[in-house]
Amino acid sequence: MRVRRIAVLIDGGFFLKRLPHLVEPQFCTTPAQVAETARVLCKRHVQRLTHSEHREDDCWLDHVYRLFFYDARPYNGICHHPVLNQRIEFAKSEAALFRMSLFSELRQKRKFALRLGYVVRAEEWRLSAPFTRQALKMGRWLERLDAAVRDAESSLVSAVTDDYRRELRQLVRDWREGCAHGVSLGLRQKGVDMRIGLDIASMTLKRQVDTIILVTGDSDFVPAAKLARREGVEFLLDAPWQRVSDELTEHVDGLISVFPKPDNAQKARIAA
Repeated sequence: MRVRRIAVLIDGGFFLKRLPHLVEPQFCTTPAQVAETARVLCKRHVQRLTHSEHREDDCWLDHVYRLFFYDARPYNGICHHPVLNQRIEFAKSEAALFRMSLFSELRQKRKFALRLGYVVRAEEWRLSAPFTRQALKMGRWLERLDAAVRDAESSLVSAVTDDYRRELRQLVRDWREGCAHGVSLGLRQKGVDMRIGLDIASMTLKRQVDTIILVTGDSDFVPAAKLARREGVEFLLDAPWQRVSDELTEHVDGLISVFPKPDNAQKARIAA
């Protein structure tokens, strides 16, 4: 039997965003579950390529050069929330603790290698799109109230109709709910895409692999994919049922998703 030399590269940020749309909650809720689901994804890809789908042992790992997981270490700065008036320690946030625990789980998986970039503070606090819409609505309401106050011939109470009162109450409720989550610090991930591109180029030029499977939806990797294909490496893309650009599709040898296509009624069950 031919022994393949396969590398699977997972864009961690993309993978974590797509995962809840692909599998049931019991396969993506805890760091251990996410790490195991990532292993299963790699296993299914390798088994499909080596025609060993029905084998229950770990012989599929014999065909694996390395399984890479790319992400960024959580931001560890301390800031003051401008709306909640609270001190925010990002390193102690739920998201940061989840990420660090996930990294620990992946380090224990056979043939997995972590490639970690970092997160920097690129901008100040900014409003989310939904919260911005609420702020614009509040501005229109202030204009109405200002017009009512300036109207000498009518009182403020009479100028505000029942419909206006209901709209104002709903607006105030939305405003209070949005204040906590509608403002975020402008953080930016650095060094992750560069590490993916360098690993693709290195493995290709050193002839360490004959097949690369990239799990992402980012078209920034077109140059790396073109290099691999020119050097004779089979380059496959898994963008789990997410539409990808025509440019990226053009420069890969196949677009394959190993998890079933999700729908509103049924999500995939993951069998180890």
